[in-house]
Amino acid sequence: MSENASHGDSLRALVAEAVDGDHSGMESRVAVVERGEDPGPAARLSALVTGGGPLVGVIPRVDPSLARRVADGIEGEARLVFTGSAGDRFDGPAGAAVRSALAGHGVEAYRHEGDSPIGVLLVGDRAVAGLFDERGLAALLWSDAPPVREWAAATCRRFLAAAEPV
Repeated sequence: MSENASHGDSLRALVAEAVDGDHSGMESRVAVVERGEDPGPAARLSALVTGGGPLVGVIPRVDPSLARRVADGIEGEARLVFTGSAGDRFDGPAGAAVRSALAGHGVEAYRHEGDSPIGVLLVGDRAVAGLFDERGLAALLWSDAPPVREWAAATCRRFLAAAEPV
């Protein structure tokens, strides 16, 4: 991230690049919130997931307090691929507790050995992307624009295909 770019600007640029720069009619259908705004990314993510329908996603990092807030809102089918430091949570003695907590919320969990620079979720008809920094979730982007949804779906399919159930 450049010194002058905000986390939101960086996330917007990453997603625009991922959808091959196809911004046709998309700008008005993309929303971004950054840490420090009210409501912030964590609150917005919780609201987007609650009652949002089926959930599939790629999770590169887990913040326990954010995970609890989001998990409580999950309704229906949920398949999550944990990668990077989030995937490392399944190692060691804490791994059994993590698996049990996910199963208790009805989450099908998968582990991917690679990493992802951002989190990606498909919640019902909405794509959600999150950018993390050393302090946690720094920015959140969501959209119902077809190019963004198609990119999110393809990303989730790619990670799921290369992941193992936990």
